[in-house]
Amino acid sequence: MSEQTVGVIYVEDDDPVRAAGCQTFALADIEVEDFARAEPALARLDAARPVVVVTDVRLPGMDGMALLRAALAVDADLPVILVTGHGDVGMAVEAMRLGAYDFIEKPFAPERLVEVVRRAMEKRRLVLENRALKASLAQSAGLGGLLGDSPAMQRVRGLIAELADTDVDILIEGETGTGKERVARALHDAGRRRGGHFVAINCAALPESVFESEMFGVEPGAFTGATRSRAGKIEHADGGTLFLDEIEGMALALQAKLLRVLQERVVERLGSNRLIPVDCRVVAATKLDLKAEADAGRFRADLYYRLNVVSIALPTLRARREDIPPLFTAFCLQAAERYRRAVPETPPAVYDWLMTQDWPGNVRELQHAAERYVLGVWRPAAELGEGAGGEGEGMARRVAAFELYLIESALRTSAGDVAAAAMALSLPRKTLYDKIARYGIEVGAFRDRSAG
Repeated sequence: MSEQTVGVIYVEDDDPVRAAGCQTFALADIEVEDFARAEPALARLDAARPVVVVTDVRLPGMDGMALLRAALAVDADLPVILVTGHGDVGMAVEAMRLGAYDFIEKPFAPERLVEVVRRAMEKRRLVLENRALKASLAQSAGLGGLLGDSPAMQRVRGLIAELADTDVDILIEGETGTGKERVARALHDAGRRRGGHFVAINCAALPESVFESEMFGVEPGAFTGATRSRAGKIEHADGGTLFLDEIEGMALALQAKLLRVLQERVVERLGSNRLIPVDCRVVAATKLDLKAEADAGRFRADLYYRLNVVSIALPTLRARREDIPPLFTAFCLQAAERYRRAVPETPPAVYDWLMTQDWPGNVRELQHAAERYVLGVWRPAAELGEGAGGEGEGMARRVAAFELYLIESALRTSAGDVAAAAMALSLPRKTLYDKIARYGIEVGAFRDRSAG
């Protein structure tokens, strides 16, 4: 996760106490800006500032309770910690009712203050991060919610912006779950055809027996049960976008019928001799290499070349790992809103674990993981080994998990060739063999996968 540096606004009118507090924060490596009065401290607050407020209650002029109210008026999510030597239970209850993050009575141990402030700082960082992600989600709505700052996703968004207003037909290539329909919708929504229909057809799921009636439409009497005229899906896309998903799953006989329509941009309803012009943009999507399919005779070469005027290749999630943390957080925000749940805190170890996974289902699989995380039915406790040791051991586990991921990736790429994997990892071969033995990696499994 990209972390913001969160600091402290510290308000205390007693000079020696304020100096001691500043020293406590400095020793804990916490940035602090100190004030003797509440009014100038309040002037330093705004809704976007990464700070928490620590204030004494008894102050000259505006007191701490008034500062609490004013600070929360600036930002309702701003953590405010009240400190007093004159408090009582009633004051603490009132402060918490008003929205104080915590309430500390003097005298207190410096460690207690640092502990509370660190928790408040983490809350503030998460709030600001979530706001930034929500803003990013809103800004990317016109691009189908295609989040990610990796170079690969920047190129995809650049292509969408460049091509959206054109009428060129486009072939979208990418593994299952990479977001092919999102890209197709983004091309439609960001272009001049957004006023027309976006008609999505799953070519692999459309039975051959109803292909012509569904795609081209029917006239009365065309077959038993056809009692009225009905436009087909291609005609319905007139003025808009026709999205042909899983185009590789269409039978060869049907591909020939589709090819004529795409070439001539006319349809002929079943039971009619009238040609109906259709002005639509065609976007097709495939999870396979269509050129290889055409070369193997499993897909019509002429249809491939007709569809592949311009292609957009979508990266796998494992090819843009830097996008995993913001994507997971964004999906958690969306799931929390959809299911009316609070957004759970996500420890750094969870993000570390997410980064080491292969995600064969790509973005869709990550989204489902985020939904389960928000619903509380999935926690990667076993994978993270929670509760198995202290902070040092936790770091060691995370490093080991990442090392295991790198070794397995190198073996997968080299089809189980240890020498080639050692060269790719810049490791002596003996060192790599030692690590393979330590992690219990079955090298033969990677050779088997390659052979299959």
